[in-house]
Amino acid sequence: MSDRDPSRLVSWLYLDMNSFFASVEQELDASLRGRPVAVVPLMADSTCCIAVSYEGKAFGVKTGTLVAEARRLCPRMKFIVGDHVNYVRYHNKIVEAVESCVPVDSVCSIDELACRLTGYQMDVGAATGLAAGIKAAIREKVGSSLKCSIGLGPNRYLAKIAGDMKKPDGLTVILPRDLPQVLYPLKLRDLTGVGARTEARLNRNGITNMRELLALSAKEMNQAWGSVVGEELWHLLRGENLRIKTAEQKSISHSHVLPPELRNRAGALRILKKLTDKAATRLRKDGLYASGINIYARFTGQDGWQARCNLMETQDTPAFIHAVKTLWKELPAGQLFAVGVALSGLVPEGLHAPSLFEDPRRNRLTRTLDQLNEKFGRDVLHYGATHDSSGLVPLRIAFTRIPDADEK
Repeated sequence: MSDRDPSRLVSWLYLDMNSFFASVEQELDASLRGRPVAVVPLMADSTCCIAVSYEGKAFGVKTGTLVAEARRLCPRMKFIVGDHVNYVRYHNKIVEAVESCVPVDSVCSIDELACRLTGYQMDVGAATGLAAGIKAAIREKVGSSLKCSIGLGPNRYLAKIAGDMKKPDGLTVILPRDLPQVLYPLKLRDLTGVGARTEARLNRNGITNMRELLALSAKEMNQAWGSVVGEELWHLLRGENLRIKTAEQKSISHSHVLPPELRNRAGALRILKKLTDKAATRLRKDGLYASGINIYARFTGQDGWQARCNLMETQDTPAFIHAVKTLWKELPAGQLFAVGVALSGLVPEGLHAPSLFEDPRRNRLTRTLDQLNEKFGRDVLHYGATHDSSGLVPLRIAFTRIPDADEK
């Protein structure tokens, strides 16, 4: 077949590390290799396992299993208190290994990456070869204990679904010509974004399996979800690359010319933290997550400086401000004139892969703060990290964007 045959083309590669935390522990300690291992937040029978090696999963121990129950199911289980520093260090190594083969488009979580394929890479033969190369690079440059499952698909959503279909160390391809039949064996909960509540809602509407779901029209999917997410999912499950706002909106940014009394490092940082808070609020309102942050400063005389770092996909204001404060340490000397921030690597909530380190309670608190500030006025409540920035940045009308009426 021709390399341009649409039925042989894939647009995304999605990588999911298998039992990542447990695998890192096995890589760090050779005596743990081939043994059942569970990573826990603290050493107590009342807590739960946050990661389990495949040797432990063979005994029925899963992520979320209570330690006491895990001991009963597998008396030989080795429990290790997780060390986030090590996991981040290995995450960075994995990103570097993947980048040696293909650019990483999005860091979706500490153990998941998405890569957009272009040109010849989109042919299924080339893409599968690329996937094999990535696996080899991780094995050789990061560690032999670290395995990953890779999915290839016509869009990022289906590539992620494909990556979940064969574990551990799997490689699964979903081609446009395979749809929708290839999805029939899946359970509703196998779809990213379908949790217990959504499944229950679908069941109440008479949808109990993938055949029934895929038989719905776009309008019926919208009604089943009660939001536009259903209609977007309808298109994604058919292999379409949606022209959603994130395709054109590359970043969310804010900048500000410093008043004379704040044209110093401390004053500029106060302004920058407030700008970051505003950008994060807009991010959440638009239903987006960001995986990159860029800060920049302009000095008197028009000289400019900028710094950037990647993040795990987040909406969390404190996470962005922590990154800003870290990047700010690299600021060179000079008379500051203006500062700005941009959140990039934007993805909609429906494509976000939650991290094990995400705290649902913190997410709910953030949304509650947003709702209260929207109702009673900006800065009625604010984060401790922005306490010294309250009221510093008045509303500005930008040439590239008209602020919403409720922005302050």
